[in-house]
Amino acid sequence: MKAFIVTLLCTFALQMLAAEAKRPNILFIYADDQSTKTVGCYPGSWPWVKTPNIDALASNGVRFHAAYLGSWCMPSRATMLTGRFPHGIESMSMEGKYPGSTYDPKQCPFIPAEMRRQGYHTAQIGKWHTGTDTGWGRDWDHQIVWNRPLHPENAGAYYETQIMSVDGKEQTIEGYPADNYTQWSLDYIRGKNRDTAKPWYLWVCYGSVHGPSIPAKRHKGAYKNAEVPVPADIFPPRADKPGYLNKTQAWTKGPDGHPMAGKGGEAFGESKRGKRFDDWVRQVNECVPAIDEGVGQLIAALKESGQYDNTLIIYTADQGFSMGEHGFRTKLAPYDANYRSPLIISMPSRFPTGKVCAASVNAPDLAATFLSITGVKVPWQTHGRDLIPLLEKPETAWPHPCYYEHMGNEYGSKVSQTILTGAKQDNHQGVPLYSAVVQGQFKLVHYLDGVSGEELYDLKNDPEELKNLINDPSQVSRISELRTAMKAELKRTESGFTDFVK
Repeated sequence: MKAFIVTLLCTFALQMLAAEAKRPNILFIYADDQSTKTVGCYPGSWPWVKTPNIDALASNGVRFHAAYLGSWCMPSRATMLTGRFPHGIESMSMEGKYPGSTYDPKQCPFIPAEMRRQGYHTAQIGKWHTGTDTGWGRDWDHQIVWNRPLHPENAGAYYETQIMSVDGKEQTIEGYPADNYTQWSLDYIRGKNRDTAKPWYLWVCYGSVHGPSIPAKRHKGAYKNAEVPVPADIFPPRADKPGYLNKTQAWTKGPDGHPMAGKGGEAFGESKRGKRFDDWVRQVNECVPAIDEGVGQLIAALKESGQYDNTLIIYTADQGFSMGEHGFRTKLAPYDANYRSPLIISMPSRFPTGKVCAASVNAPDLAATFLSITGVKVPWQTHGRDLIPLLEKPETAWPHPCYYEHMGNEYGSKVSQTILTGAKQDNHQGVPLYSAVVQGQFKLVHYLDGVSGEELYDLKNDPEELKNLINDPSQVSRISELRTAMKAELKRTESGFTDFVK
């Protein structure tokens, strides 16, 4: 009997070890300010764009048509870390000289900390833009990050020498950052700086293609002869668009009529003169190959080390970036050109390959999916929906609306206080706070400043969002349905300003 019990216990232990071994790794690759037009496998990309490794990832996975992850760097990353929309993230705030910021980890716990507690080895490499506290030793077992909030004087060094935090110790590191991030990630995948007995979660945060968009030397001039069409509404007038677009207009007509950008601005590096639109578009795209090469190397390392079949790979960006559409040269605004990110998810051993999913998803959905596939539980309410059903059957009709928002520099209960009291909004670069919802082929935007009104777009028939249908009598019923869906999402995600949407 004793021998039987020992055998039973040993069998149970072996089963537990086998189950642990099957828990998937997660390789989460995050670009910065990347328009879908810069990714070759996306319809609408310039025909001369070459991203063979990202395209190959899409061929071996599911490419989502639309992902709305955040309106700018900090809230997008904060949402991925918490699984909650900015309006539900308490204690986080901008503080001190930009990009100085802070949060209380007791009020604002991060998902990677729970992953650590529940058996995962966690690592983050690259750009950090969520408070001066990077969470090493609490959220991350291994971390090599460029801590921008802690060093505002180094915060513009996207393509030059960076002050890095290496497992809690500062180092000044030379070299092209995207290449550095790739090499450190390769080391990690191959077993350096981690417990090889544990499943792992690695978040690789590239700083490209964020301005000033300086390509690696080997890629400069790669697109010098590329033809760049000018967006239809790069210049006003824009019928039925909100008035704030007149203030965010970033382009003027040059002597030959070609759009010219004013000097300065985060998307540029000029100090004395502006830049031609076509030259800028080429320059931004020449930053992408360094990331694409990195993607190829990381996947090769997974295959070489025998980890490919058990690794969920995600490629996305913190948000999109308008390449002249609607007169912008930034993110922030609710339009697809500004906000929508590329999103590719691949794990051929478990999910279909070469598929396109038409559903629109958001950052909390990604976080919920990570929790689902790893089996990790968190002791707080997250705002996303598990995407596993879509990954298993990408053609599945998705009944859920996709909510997304811009809350400027504000988070948590401060958002509701600002909106409900009519206080001055800390809106970040002149774009009013808003809530937006996409369901089916239609998008409704509700601005929260009490002035800018609403917008409605038919994304199937007007993908460039040139015609605002909000005053179209034939759309009254649809607008009501979308408002109802928006309010339901605000209520579900614990918003304090649900009733502000009438």
